[in-house]
Amino acid sequence: MRRYTWFAIGSYLLCLAALPQTLFGQNTDPKAALQERLNSQFKLTKVTANRQDVVTAGSVLVLHKDGLLMCSVEAGVPPTSTYKNGKISMGFGAQLAWGMALGSNNPSDFPQRKFVAGEKFWLGAFAVQDDGVIFQFYSDPYNDVRYYGNLKVPYPKHVVPPVDEMMNYIAEAITAEADENAGNAPEQAPVQAAQPQPTMAPIPPPPPPPDEPPPQPKTIALGQTRNQVVAILGQPQKVVNLGVKEIDYYPDMKVIFVHGKVSDVQ
Repeated sequence: MRRYTWFAIGSYLLCLAALPQTLFGQNTDPKAALQERLNSQFKLTKVTANRQDVVTAGSVLVLHKDGLLMCSVEAGVPPTSTYKNGKISMGFGAQLAWGMALGSNNPSDFPQRKFVAGEKFWLGAFAVQDDGVIFQFYSDPYNDVRYYGNLKVPYPKHVVPPVDEMMNYIAEAITAEADENAGNAPEQAPVQAAQPQPTMAPIPPPPPPPDEPPPQPKTIALGQTRNQVVAILGQPQKVVNLGVKEIDYYPDMKVIFVHGKVSDVQ
């Protein structure tokens, strides 16, 4: 009898061990939870195949630490800086790896620029890895050179921390600028049922108006102020402020201002 009892208990414990972990709520994937939070907080920017122009604008990120290295998008591989202990830097190992990834080219063959706290750029991609999160950024052109680069944010204790803790850690280095157009959609008036109208005799159409010359195309010129551009084109659909630079988006063009005056039209 006693042997049978212990056999029954052992069989019960084995059955418990064979049950899926999800029944006990222990199958939470911290990387998947972090990926989901990043997806909800950041919107990716789509660029052209040659990385020279922005196709679809995504999140504009604000840098909070000095020392983020980027290079010209003409380089086949961007440099990767690391945020650790409150600082952004690119160590000797990362520089060596970048040089090897470029193959026959040297890092010095391409224009480079270090970005500092307060500067802004586009978010091109991000990935949750086993040892941290890596982001890829694209700048607006500086003297006709567009830059791109990576920033890796390792997990503080070499394991995936709680999502809120990791998001706060990332926010020490970069944050997404609020979308000025979010929530500004105009309210629509309620649709009322059409009322029947009394039948009336048809009214003859008025005579056609005299021919008028076609309207002059709306044009802007370099050096015009923002007020002059708004007077010609109207208010833009979206405005992105990048320090001394501002980009106004219209349906078929974007106007770039530097120090309040038109510097480029694309």
